[in-house]
Formats: sequence, structure tokens, C-alpha cells
Amino acid sequence: MAQSHKLQKQAIRLVLHETLKYIDKNPDRNLEKLANNISTLFSGLFPPENFKKLKLAVADRDNVWRNFALSLINDVDRGVAEQMLMSLGIDAGLYGTKAVRANREKYHCNIPFIILFDPTSACNLKCKGCWAAEYGYKQSLSNEEMQSIVTQGKEMGTHFYMLTGGEPLIRKNDIIELAANNRDAGFVIYTNSTLIDQKFCEDMNRVGNIGLALSLEGTEESNDWRRGEGSYKRTLEAMELLKKNKCLFGVSVCYTRKNIEFVTSDEFMDMIIQKGAKYSLMFNYMPVGHGADKELIPTPAQREYMYNWLKKVRNSKTGKPIFVMDFQNDGEYVGGCIAGGRNYFHINSAGDIEPCVFIHYSDTNIRTHTLMQALKSPLFTQYYKNQPFNDNHLRPCPMLENPEYLRKMIKQCGAHSSDLIHEESVDELCDKCMEFAAAWAPEAERIWNSTKHRDTHTQYYRDTPEGKAEFACGGSCSECAKKAANGEE
Repeated sequence: MAQSHKLQKQAIRLVLHETLKYIDKNPDRNLEKLANNISTLFSGLFPPENFKKLKLAVADRDNVWRNFALSLINDVDRGVAEQMLMSLGIDAGLYGTKAVRANREKYHCNIPFIILFDPTSACNLKCKGCWAAEYGYKQSLSNEEMQSIVTQGKEMGTHFYMLTGGEPLIRKNDIIELAANNRDAGFVIYTNSTLIDQKFCEDMNRVGNIGLALSLEGTEESNDWRRGEGSYKRTLEAMELLKKNKCLFGVSVCYTRKNIEFVTSDEFMDMIIQKGAKYSLMFNYMPVGHGADKELIPTPAQREYMYNWLKKVRNSKTGKPIFVMDFQNDGEYVGGCIAGGRNYFHINSAGDIEPCVFIHYSDTNIRTHTLMQALKSPLFTQYYKNQPFNDNHLRPCPMLENPEYLRKMIKQCGAHSSDLIHEESVDELCDKCMEFAAAWAPEAERIWNSTKHRDTHTQYYRDTPEGKAEFACGGSCSECAKKAANGEE
């Protein structure tokens, strides 16, 4: 890190520390000072109007987001709050974003803001429809390999890491060590919560740059139907322990055709907020792997319901004081599919570098390739040149909503199945998505064409100088980009 960055970070940390001390004296009264300081510290990272909205929100005592901010101040360990603001706000958000954007232009490929990786394939549960349940205790990344991923990532500008699995907390001591050695990065761990104990809570707060996402799916009945008897009770007990220790955590929700009404109910949302959850990360069920059940894919009517529910739950006056995001229905805010390194990619426990946690195909491995080599590989280049897969960002995914494109890309680049147990051909996978894709397309078009959407200011390959030079249309036509990526005239 440049000396100027070190000095700047020291100054920012001092300002944050003193500001948080001041806020602690009377959070309700002094919240506006925190908003003003955040606006100053993070200027240039977000549009100015975002900071204007932040200041207006904290000044409005009836605003849901004001209550959310107060809950963070009151409920999260002060050292964790300060460290996360540094790790995710300054290192990832400020310095990292600038480096990512510069490296995209320098290397002419996708560079991610987030990297997901699996410390182990092992898991102590066998959830219905989860591919990891099939893997067993067969694959793990070594401590050196996990550190190498983070080191290489930070060199590109990536300072945010999500750990999946398997059950990552089978490796919790190694993860704590990794986080402690990389305080300039933030880590979020997806976990079934069964291995959370008092010592781990203390370790989380000691390092300060770890948050958790606990798997939870509605009522006890809907949760345990998929995750096994007793898992709901264990998760709630873990939430109580985390709240008591002022740890930073939220929930991870896979919504399916069977549980969607439960995981969006007021009762469920109010319960997780009361238990201390600060965010809810929501995933549309994907029919991936040997034991996948396509009947669990939400119906088009349920997808539309989710789209409208998200707007309701985020409303500043009538919503809930919790940060909610839906990786499928939030495509309009991030310019469609974010996989293939555009904003993130995934590394499984065998080291295979995959474009997405749900797309188990690879042509590179961390044991034979660098991360930069993977981002410039044939598979990732297909993503880079084809994105967005649909200009309607309610249909972002090349698998679930546009399966014809995943089929073409995998066959064009020759990537192999990276499923650790049962190889799944791209035709097998995409065939499971065709019915939903066809049914959702007209509904998504109706919603998209009747709704206003803000400009995400996203630059795709077709918008770059090389992309414009490649296409006769000047790079403005997504179909031309797709044809070029597939080797067509």
C-alpha cells in the first residue's frame, strides 16, 4: 500500500473512532453528525444524491432507515462497526472500487468487487435440493490457498470475500486466522449456524471484519422440511448468542415455491429483526446438481410477488429496518448478471474457478492458474463479451432465464463440469430451466416495460472502445455482442 494511503487511512480511522465515541453519548441526537462525516469520508464513492438522501433520512424520525442506523449503532460491537467501516467502506469501497475500475480498463476483462470461495466441501447437514449435501468430506482449500486467493484478489482491487460451502465453519479457526491476517478486507460467511459458540463470537469481535449470514427459511415447519429436524431451533439459539455478543449477522434465505409466503411474511421479518439480524440476503432456488428439483423453482407469479414485495419492505416509511437484497430481482440495480467476474466469481473447494456459485463449469483452477488468468480464460471471456444476457434485467441469468446462452457459452469455450460428485452436462442443467424461462419471459417483459428503471451507469464490453470497434453497430446492439462471442458473423 502506498504511504499516502496508509496516512489517509490512519486519519480516516481516527475521525471514525472519535465520531463513534461522540455518537455513543446520545445516538438518537447525534446520528446526523455521523451521517455528515460518512458523507465526507466516502464522497466520490457514491453519487452525491445518495448522501443527500442519507442526511434527509437520519433527520426524519419516522424514517425506517433512521431506525435501522440506530439499531446498528446500539446492537453491533463498536470495534466491529469501526473495523467494518474501514474494511468494507474504505479498503473495499473507496480504494478497491477505484482499483477495480482501473484494472478493468487496463486488462480488458471483468474484475470483481467480490470473490466467493469454499473453504471445504464438508457439511454436517443434508438440505433438500442442495448440491453441497452430496459432496462429503472430500475437498478443502489449504490455508495457503485461501491466503493466496485473498492476496491475488487485493492486488486486483478486490477487498470483499464471501465464504460458502459445504459448511465453512467446519474451518472456523482457519477463517479467523485468515481474517486476522487481512484486516484490509471484509468477510461474510454463509453458515447453517450449528457450529457457532461463545468462543467463535468472541473471535469474530476480536478480528472485527467478519459478518455472518445464517441460513433460515421461514417457519419451523418450512425450514426443517428442507434443512432437517431441529435446524430451526438451533439457528434461533445461535441468533440469540450472536445478539448477546453484539456480533454482526443477518440471514441467508433460499426462497422456493414452497416457502415464499413464509419468508416474506411480517411475522418472519419482525422475528429476525427482533433476534438481531441486520440484513437478509435472498436467493431464488436454482435447480443445480444431481438431486435438484425443478418443482422448487418459484413460479412466475411468485417472482412478480417477490419483485413487488422488495419495494414494499424497503420503503422508507412503511418498510422494515433491515437491509434486504435479492440477487435475482435486484438485477435492475446492477445491470443484470454480475457473475463471470463482472462483480463476482466463485472458487469451489477443489480449487475450480467458476463464473458463479450456481454455474458449476470451469476451465481453470487455482492450483494451475492465477486469478487473472482465469478472468481472461475462454469461459470468463464468454461472460465478459456476452453480458448483459438480456437488456431486461428482470431476466439477468444465463441459466435460469436465458438458458440458451449458457448452453452456447459452455459449448463454445469447452469448459468442463466442476460438480464434485456427479458431472452435469450443460444440456441437462439448461433443460431444467427451459420451462420457467419461457413462462417468465412475457411476464418479465410486461413488468419491465411498465416500470421506470434508473440508469446503472454500467459499461459492458459492447460499450468499450474495443467493443465498439468490433461491431458494425458501434457496440450498441446486445445481439451483435452475443454473435461475436459465439464466433458468428
